Amino acid sequence: MANLKIGIVEDELVIARTITGTLEELGYEYCGPAINYTEALEMVESEKPDLLLLDIQLAGRKDGVDIGEKLNETHQLPFIFLTANSDIETIDRAKKVNPHAYIVKPFTKEELYAAIEIAVNNFRKQDNKPGVAKPAARNGKEFMFVKDGYVFRKVYFEELIYIESEANYVVLYLSTKKKVTVRSSINDFLEQLDSQRFLRIHRRYVVNTHLIADIFPTELILSDVKLPIGKSYRDELLRALGIE
Repeated sequence: MANLKIGIVEDELVIARTITGTLEELGYEYCGPAINYTEALEMVESEKPDLLLLDIQLAGRKDGVDIGEKLNETHQLPFIFLTANSDIETIDRAKKVNPHAYIVKPFTKEELYAAIEIAVNNFRKQDNKPGVAKPAARNGKEFMFVKDGYVFRKVYFEELIYIESEANYVVLYLSTKKKVTVRSSINDFLEQLDSQRFLRIHRRYVVNTHLIADIFPTELILSDVKLPIGKSYRDELLRALGIE
């Protein structure tokens, strides 16, 4: 699966260089930076990015909000607003064009990564647009960032033993004995994971198949944890593991 290509619309060169460097560290392709309304639309046409990072404040009569409005009319392309302003007036203008995320400068690498992946994932689910890359977990990466309260926590897939659904949350159980709680349905969270590695075995549980030690008729053991196998999930589990 090809990496995401991120288009950059930013008229401050120093900030643009910081963004491109961060995108490279995260493994994304990028195009731009475009510095105004006209260049941004030309970049969208010629480079075909999967997502735009849009600075709201741009040189010229038209700004990032105008670009977002145009994208909604003509391209149906996900975009994330980047801005140093978090005042009510700016946010109200931004809300009217339905950005897929809104990041206040300065931001961290983790915040940018999480915003991009969530924006693309939500856009893909809403639009089901062919060619849009799946989340980072399916792009060959070995980790993901999940929001735990006000913190984005890095979770390595090799440390993720299993996931348990609890109402509107999922709890991630790690081999480090830590637990991370994320506001999400188990179905939505499972879509962000590699389906060859993580498998649902029960309406409440998803497991890391690499860590399964033993399988019994109605339960399994992984990393000294015993979990039930739902009757409707058993056949799929056995097929995925190559068990006849």
